[in-house]
Amino acid sequence: MTGSQYKTDGIPLSSATAIVIASMIGTGVFTSLGFQLVDIRDPFAILMLWIVGALVALCGALVYGELGASMPRSGGEYHYLSVIYHPVVGFLSGWVSIAIGFAAPAALASTAFGTYLNRVFPAVPPLAMAAGILLLVTAVHGFGFHLGIRFQDVTTLMKIALITGFIVCGFVLTRDRIALSFLPIESSWGTVFSPAFAVSLVYVSYSYSGWNTAAYVAGDMKSPQTKLPLSLALGTVLVGILYVALHVVFLVTAPVDSMKGKLDVAFVSASRIFGPAGGNVLAVVIALLLVSFIGSMVFVGPRITQVMAEDMRFFPLFSKKNRKGVPLHAVLFQGSVSLLLLLTSTFEQVLTYLGFTLNLFTLLAVLGVFIHRRRFPHTVRPYRTWGYPWVPLVFIAFMGWCEIYLLLLRPAQALAGLATVLIGLPVYAIAPAWNRKHARTAGGAGTKK
Repeated sequence: MTGSQYKTDGIPLSSATAIVIASMIGTGVFTSLGFQLVDIRDPFAILMLWIVGALVALCGALVYGELGASMPRSGGEYHYLSVIYHPVVGFLSGWVSIAIGFAAPAALASTAFGTYLNRVFPAVPPLAMAAGILLLVTAVHGFGFHLGIRFQDVTTLMKIALITGFIVCGFVLTRDRIALSFLPIESSWGTVFSPAFAVSLVYVSYSYSGWNTAAYVAGDMKSPQTKLPLSLALGTVLVGILYVALHVVFLVTAPVDSMKGKLDVAFVSASRIFGPAGGNVLAVVIALLLVSFIGSMVFVGPRITQVMAEDMRFFPLFSKKNRKGVPLHAVLFQGSVSLLLLLTSTFEQVLTYLGFTLNLFTLLAVLGVFIHRRRFPHTVRPYRTWGYPWVPLVFIAFMGWCEIYLLLLRPAQALAGLATVLIGLPVYAIAPAWNRKHARTAGGAGTKK
């Protein structure tokens, strides 16, 4: 397949939007409400958590739309930060992504897949089901570009249908719905501006992570200058609507005391909707939802590895795509890392500090829209951030507050995340020598030929 043919047959808008949705909806939305209810009982304040989280994610998506439209190459933050700040900043961002940024979530979601299905099929070991789904999804995305895209389209459509079906069933099948008003009362605004609300908002932001995923595959998209901003915005808005509606269902189907402090609030709600079999029904639903999430991690992550390999000349095999448009060696490498983490279970500790590190680079990218406009005033910008400069400022203020909060409250995890970043510096330092050696080798081979 030639480069021009590959570009013509790139990712359409619908598939790019599907990648965003698949990357955002994981298990977080089904588990965090119980901990929010420990300190927040006001239904209006609970919904505001998810509405504010959606608005902040949308602010970031609108900014990434401009960055991606003006710099339409795969790689996401790796590419943006390399251009805006310095190649070392971009490299460190990509280093974190390659090391564990996509492999760990894929492994974690695979583990959750096996755990949920084990409730329905107790005879099959959870680890076997987890490894099986990881290998299957990796094989699908490694087999061909278009097969991988169709797989993401189908599984994401299934994800939307299952969540929508759950929401509809919550309103239609629940016999004793709880009468709640979601309108604000006098004490509601005090709750919204309370420390408890702020703490809960930090964790809500994790459930919205993934809104920027389409930016990582911009180079594989059809007309990324126009389609990338749309895919980011559409995916984020749709997920925000689903999240808010889902929490309305949770609150009207199950008493607050039955969910407070519990991880499995979705199971509590499902048992009220579907009866005693509700837990098994939801277990299958969540397991199926996770398939598209695993697929998005397997599809997107290797594209960052490929772009970095093109620039840094590390492991040249990772920079190559096969004739079906797949960076196969990068896909297999990430799949191997995910499988290793899955089998050793060491990824759970890593994920406790991963959020701080990844959010740091996202914050730098959104801040970079101001720098990019100043440094490159003549760059063609097919799309400009709506609401500039207030939209990026809102995102920067929120994300900056979250990072400071995590640094103060979880210093060990935050410092461990920074240490992971710094480990990439020695690797970057030897890159010039590696590049020169590769260039001499290639030159010598060319001369002989």
